[in-house]
Amino acid sequence: MAYKTIDSFNFKGKRVIVRIDINSEIKNNKIVPSERFLAPLKTIKELQKKKAKVVLIGHQGRPGSNDFTDFKQHYNILKKHIPKLKFINDVIGFKAVLAIKNLKEGEILLLDNVRSVKDELEPSFENKLTKRLAPLFDYYVNDAFSVSHRKQTSIIEFPKLMPSCIGRTMQKELENIDKLDLENCIFILGGSKTEDVSLLMNRKNILSTGVPAIVCLLAKNYDLGAENTRMRELSNEIKENISHITIPVDLAVNMKGKRKELRLSEFPSNYKILDIGSETIKQYSAVIKNAKSIFLKGTPGYSEIKGFEKGTKEILKAIEQSKAFSVIAGGHSTTALSKFKINKKKIGYISLSGGALVHYLSGKKLPGLEVLR
Repeated sequence: MAYKTIDSFNFKGKRVIVRIDINSEIKNNKIVPSERFLAPLKTIKELQKKKAKVVLIGHQGRPGSNDFTDFKQHYNILKKHIPKLKFINDVIGFKAVLAIKNLKEGEILLLDNVRSVKDELEPSFENKLTKRLAPLFDYYVNDAFSVSHRKQTSIIEFPKLMPSCIGRTMQKELENIDKLDLENCIFILGGSKTEDVSLLMNRKNILSTGVPAIVCLLAKNYDLGAENTRMRELSNEIKENISHITIPVDLAVNMKGKRKELRLSEFPSNYKILDIGSETIKQYSAVIKNAKSIFLKGTPGYSEIKGFEKGTKEILKAIEQSKAFSVIAGGHSTTALSKFKINKKKIGYISLSGGALVHYLSGKKLPGLEVLR
């Protein structure tokens, strides 16, 4: 590894600040429990066993967004897995500082949403977040690969001020991602946002699905009718690399609430495209069968809508049956694995990361990793 791990230090009796990612979906004002709450447990419990004084710091949403909230619900979920977990609804105030100073060996404290402090999004040696918290700690552990592409105080400033390393979640993520043979990897790119995967459009061996497939078809000058408004999502990455991106040969549209598959020659259509078609699924599955490495980000169709699960289900089953090492990424993709009863043991690795993983695979340097080298 190019980075120190929690094997690198003696944490006994030391205060350790651990950056985790428990940023979660919110429905009806309630946090939806997810795998992200389980991911950092190995790091936390290992530090606890080493008799460290552990403080957890993380974020939820952004100020002004609908999913921006405090960590009270996160605490209630985490404490089911971490006995005697403490929580303080503060980050840099008197209550937080006092709670941190009073921690005993083996105790775990969760601070409130770090983005409630303005300085989190304005990284600096001199901001309040850095000056108030950094002097209280002996070590910093980054266990949040998923936000390590962000230039934010809790990601890039703390490691400059104290001995630092990566946690077990981060370590597992890097070790598995690096197993992908990128030169011979099949990239299956989908989902509902082209910008989520556009950085990978310069890779060869791309199978386009979901909204990225629609945008790729528009880039090839297909008239899709109702979906032509997607033209605004065209990125330079797609325009420059469209010649070697594989596009669907048929698509499934929502025709008055029912699935209707149309060949490309049958477009333009007045109906919304919600999935790839049967012939595309067949062709893509044949490619997957012979692959050595597979990376999938985003579902091939709107699998949460009845009648449009086929593309996602069949592509995931093809990956399950493939002998290739595979990495599945993205919240909707991982949810689909459970929904369609895919044998997760047949999947090489299921990643909790989104944007950070795309940045990493595209060859971009992640600020949160570079500062730890």
